[in-house]
Amino acid sequence: MSKTLRRLIVVLAVSLYLLGSSLGLQATEIIVKDGQKIVFLGNSITVSGWINSTGYVTLTIAGLEANGIRVNAIPAGIGGQKSNQMLERLERDVLKKKPDWMILSCGVNDVWQGAQGIPLDNYKINITAIIDKCQAAGVKVVILTATVIGEDLDNDYNKKLSSYNKFLRSLAKEKKCLLADVNAMFQKLISANPNPGLVLTSDGVHMNTDGDKVMATCILRAFGLNIGQMKKAEESWNDIFNQEMK
Repeated sequence: MSKTLRRLIVVLAVSLYLLGSSLGLQATEIIVKDGQKIVFLGNSITVSGWINSTGYVTLTIAGLEANGIRVNAIPAGIGGQKSNQMLERLERDVLKKKPDWMILSCGVNDVWQGAQGIPLDNYKINITAIIDKCQAAGVKVVILTATVIGEDLDNDYNKKLSSYNKFLRSLAKEKKCLLADVNAMFQKLISANPNPGLVLTSDGVHMNTDGDKVMATCILRAFGLNIGQMKKAEESWNDIFNQEMK
């Protein structure tokens, strides 16, 4: 599949998303305020999203800034981590930072690590505890559904992951958290790919530039950015991409 076709698919799908085919709980206006703190809790996907100039964390922050909202982003991603490990370090890496928001990306390793992973029942306990502790401390939460484990959507990993994501969607409603349903968006985009090959990831799990863009889009939409505000965000991203190519 050519890069041009791949990007056309991404642009088309994201455009449909912005025009109203969004999934999950979203704000009706931008609810992140200037000067607030946002912790990004996650695994290696979050690490890459922070350290890469076109990573989803970077793009999320740039998209907010393009709309006049400057926030203090705090990285809290550690490669290979699962829900139990994120719960164990929640106090140190999230709550002690006293953030206004915590964006949670967790689930891929709980499934991908197989026998060393976290069964669904335990995952539910861990994630619920993370949300409860954050909310008790006055931290607002955005839950990201887990993306994919390989871009073969019918493989055993992704079939198993679907139950974890079903729980996350239900928990977001129960706890009144914002939900950025990145998995649903990935499913749409990958399904639209007519040929074998990677669309949104570099290795089946970690994001390529398009995957990072989709993740950031889902987060910003969950935060309440409308179509016009998303256009401003995308313009700022183009500046980042152009700078990266120099």
